[in-house]
Amino acid sequence: SRQPSEEEPRASSLPSIPNPFPELCSPSNSPILSSPALGQGPPREATSHVVKVFGEDGACRSLEASAGTTARQLCETLVRRTRALQDHSWALVELHQHLALERCLEDHESVVEVQSSWPPGADSRFVFRKNFAKYELFKSNASLFPEVMVSSCLEANKSMAHSELIQNFLNSGSCPEVQGFLQLREAGRKVWKRFYFSLRRSGLYYSTKGTSKDPRHLQYFADLTESNIYYVTQGKKLYGTPTEFGFCIKPHKVRSGVKGLKLLCSEDEQSRSCWMAAFRLFKYGMQLYRNYQQAQARLSQPTWIGPTPLRSVSDNALVAMDFSGCTGRVIENPSEVLTVALEEAQAWRKKTTHRYSLPAACQSSPLSAAIHRTQPWFHGRISREDTQQLIGRQGLVDGVFLVRESQRNPKGFVLSLCHLQRVKHYLILPSEEEGRLYFTMDDGQTRFADLIQLVEFHQINRGILPCKLRHYCTCVAL
Repeated sequence: SRQPSEEEPRASSLPSIPNPFPELCSPSNSPILSSPALGQGPPREATSHVVKVFGEDGACRSLEASAGTTARQLCETLVRRTRALQDHSWALVELHQHLALERCLEDHESVVEVQSSWPPGADSRFVFRKNFAKYELFKSNASLFPEVMVSSCLEANKSMAHSELIQNFLNSGSCPEVQGFLQLREAGRKVWKRFYFSLRRSGLYYSTKGTSKDPRHLQYFADLTESNIYYVTQGKKLYGTPTEFGFCIKPHKVRSGVKGLKLLCSEDEQSRSCWMAAFRLFKYGMQLYRNYQQAQARLSQPTWIGPTPLRSVSDNALVAMDFSGCTGRVIENPSEVLTVALEEAQAWRKKTTHRYSLPAACQSSPLSAAIHRTQPWFHGRISREDTQQLIGRQGLVDGVFLVRESQRNPKGFVLSLCHLQRVKHYLILPSEEEGRLYFTMDDGQTRFADLIQLVEFHQINRGILPCKLRHYCTCVAL
């Protein structure tokens, strides 16, 4: 063979010339050679994707997101752009309208990855809204796990508080084993049958023989690690569910259609909430608690910048104060709080009278008559049914509320409040005294100069309500 002469330069000694077309040499960097038609893998971190997010009013906003953008990061972007008050209850909800399924994305989930799992042309979307129940299972006063549904309580014949169950989860990393009856829709049929289900460390099972937990009678039902759990929003209409408390286990391999969905139905909202909380702990484990810790840490940082927010604030920021002396003091006695509130209302009323010079009786200041319309908790002429749906979507947590105009009484208002996972409605009526207008919920025993004072008082004191006002329902415009 021919030997290279010494005069012939070697390839390694040639000067390096930049390649003018590097994308043609590396398929991974080429937008042509790495197209989806040629089997492209997961999107790279630097790739930008368009994500459409809808508000509860149907308005849409398009955002650019990288492959690694999480649901929490997208929510924080939307909070900044809408100038909303920052807290960890904002959520991104995945909604499949044709299937009547929805779920709240966990903070760490990739938005682009979830969007890429949707079938082409499907009417699936992301919705930006509040979800006060997202981290309720880590609150000390929560009670999501009834003793009759927790295996450890039944086997040991002892009661165990919610906080103790969560502490066991944090120590061991395993979720509570829950059990109970659920209605199951048979595959390919519209028939529902009642089975006894058990969530164990190895997965979800149902018994083929009553409540027996003998291994011979347990049938493996679903792999929760390879599935997503959804709430069913129109179960009776679409699937003929026996109750309104349906939920669905949707395997990742099921992209469209009803076939492959595992439809279940609880007897009540408490049972459904217990199952959904257990499923989340089972699937995400300690990642869920890390999300909660990170959300709490973000709240302590000043991330909101903008104009001064509206007068209504969060539930834990309000305390009754007495500034009659040289220094202020916190009032802890409820009776004294009520007395101070009434005195403040009287003083505020006198200031309003002097400012607006209202000589006629039965006339109130324009400010007090309309100032509540500027508040995020006021929803105008929303119906009772729409109110219950809105509170249900934003989380059936004790203290979630809104104020609306009464449909039956043209001059009255209604305070709608969630307590024990049920929505209750309290009529607010105008009351006149000494030619001035007040608002009351107890036939005039407790009177307030305006609705803002009424709301802020019940954020501090329970009054005639079953619980304090903690979270207000609000909708932001995208």
